Amino acid sequence: MLKSIVLAAGKGTRLAQEGIDLPKAMRLALNKPLLGWVLDALPTGKEDTVIVVGYKKEYILAAFPEYVHAEQTEQLGTGHAVMCAVPALGDHNGDVLICCGDMPLVRPETYAALVEEHKRSGAACTVLSGVSDEPLPFGRVLRDENGGFDRIVEDRDCTAEQKRVRELNSGILVVNAQKMASALGELRTDNAQGEYYLTDLPLILKSRGESVGVCVRNMGDELIGVNTPAQLAQVEEILSKRQS
Repeated sequence: MLKSIVLAAGKGTRLAQEGIDLPKAMRLALNKPLLGWVLDALPTGKEDTVIVVGYKKEYILAAFPEYVHAEQTEQLGTGHAVMCAVPALGDHNGDVLICCGDMPLVRPETYAALVEEHKRSGAACTVLSGVSDEPLPFGRVLRDENGGFDRIVEDRDCTAEQKRVRELNSGILVVNAQKMASALGELRTDNAQGEYYLTDLPLILKSRGESVGVCVRNMGDELIGVNTPAQLAQVEEILSKRQS
């Protein structure tokens, strides 16, 4: 059985500068919240989807009351957001799909392909990586000498050589719930942002002897998230073209 965690606690400071004081995931694209596009694409139903809320949570609670919610009261990073969601999973011992509430362009078939690859491989964790021509400041998926998963390095922490790697971390992964809950306790904040990075989770699992896989997709514009007014306009244009 699969459950999903959607990270939607962020304020979206660069978007809020327009004077619209909403959680980032509640900004509209074609008159529908970014979060709504994400939820509609997921392979899990409302009762099996946990939305992590935080800034102005009342807007998300009002718009999506049927979903399970978890609260991140402090913005301490993506890893911390997932920690906040763990209690809402209860005694779930299956897999968990983790994704971002500000990435409305990821298609249902992409989520499905990730879940299928995870099941096929039997890995404890499977990372979705994407190849894209978009100039995105995403972390890089680094490979070991055998072509397997080595680690993820956030863009701001990359060396000049690592920045040339074109395999980007989408921020989306599937992981065994029990193994995830155990490994989250090892997350540390020794990075440029002083945050708990979810991207460290696969490496922790690997260090424990667990299998970590990668599902590689040519994701193109699916990787575009919304952080700025320009990206919001870009996403709206792409969604409009898809619908027509």
